Amino acid sequence: MAAPAAGFHCGVPFRAVAIMPNDVLIIGAGPSGLCMARALAAAGVSSTVLEQGDAAALAEPADDGREIALTHASRASLERLGLWRHFRETEIAPLARALVLDGDDRDGLRFDPPAGRAAPLGWLVPQHAIRRAAHAEALGSGRVELLGHARVTALDPGPDRITATLDDGRRFEARLAIAADNRFSSSRRAMGIAADQHDFGKVMIVVQVRHPLAHAATAWEWFRYGQTLALLPLHDPHASSAVLTLMPGEAAAFMALDAEAQGAALTARFDGRLGTMRVATRAFAYPLVGVYATRFTGPRFALVGDAAVGMHPVTAHGFNFGLAGAVRLAGLVGEAQGTGADPGARALLTRYALGHRLATRPLYAATRLVVDLFTDDRPPNRVLRKGVLGLAAHLPGFRQLVARGLVARPAPNRDPACGERRPRR
Repeated sequence: MAAPAAGFHCGVPFRAVAIMPNDVLIIGAGPSGLCMARALAAAGVSSTVLEQGDAAALAEPADDGREIALTHASRASLERLGLWRHFRETEIAPLARALVLDGDDRDGLRFDPPAGRAAPLGWLVPQHAIRRAAHAEALGSGRVELLGHARVTALDPGPDRITATLDDGRRFEARLAIAADNRFSSSRRAMGIAADQHDFGKVMIVVQVRHPLAHAATAWEWFRYGQTLALLPLHDPHASSAVLTLMPGEAAAFMALDAEAQGAALTARFDGRLGTMRVATRAFAYPLVGVYATRFTGPRFALVGDAAVGMHPVTAHGFNFGLAGAVRLAGLVGEAQGTGADPGARALLTRYALGHRLATRPLYAATRLVVDLFTDDRPPNRVLRKGVLGLAAHLPGFRQLVARGLVARPAPNRDPACGERRPRR
């Protein structure tokens, strides 16, 4: 083990830390990073999370406007990790059905739970609630150390350790480093891993609204000409999260409006279908960029969350992929520690990378195709869009197949994290 070096940062003494064998470094304390730490803890593995922001602010993160659609598989993982119990009742919104509209359609393509299942398609939970719950469970596990103001500037893998150097000179060692920073991951770049980045050239605006007509627990995805709209039902039947996808200039103009004018603009954009909308919170704007890493691993290094796969929100699977990847990797690392194997071994990381690629690549590619088709408003594409939705509506079992993909529960022995060591057969 390397000898610790003394020093000071912001007037506070520190020592360079050498992580004991089988411990893990996680770079980034967003939802995926904290879920990664919690999943490792449940698998019996300690970790240190390096967060470049203020660690104290993570206990009660600010609302960033984003609602996360959770599948049944994700809920099952969050329950086993202990996160679900932290969500307040008013933060959980069941999703009974989904509706896809094209142009000025009135009816659209509707997705209901499969026949014989009364369960909802999924649930909507605010991203900041997931972060708050993940922070509480990770820090409460006794196996996670969270360090703030810790910006990683270099990663140096060796034969049996990887070293992370911070901007203040501190150095940390581990058998494995996991990047969970963001879709523009500087850690991914530091390891020389490229990513396929697709800038959609649009801005996503999210804002909560109130409306006189009840949403009936229905999510809308509306590909209007010149704009894409979404409406995500919240716990209150008269409250929703409105999502606009606009050209940058239009987005800037909307953000410059006062709340009353924003409400009027939203009412017009949604054709008044839920009545007059009133803005209930401030609006947030995010650039739309899709990212898919060319590799998910490197020497003693792995990517999870948006650092691995940053999805366009149209399919609402970004966090679900991040959580599934964290669960998958934690299970492999916990298995290695239990047998005395190397958690940073190439064979282990190859298993993780292959599994995560098989789980994510098809939907990532399909999402690109859907977005390209349904946001291209040229006349030939408008005809094709109508044809695709019409064909999908009449294909036997198509809607049931999509719905089953949303409500599917993890199969036994497939979800190895969360402290449940299932016997192999």
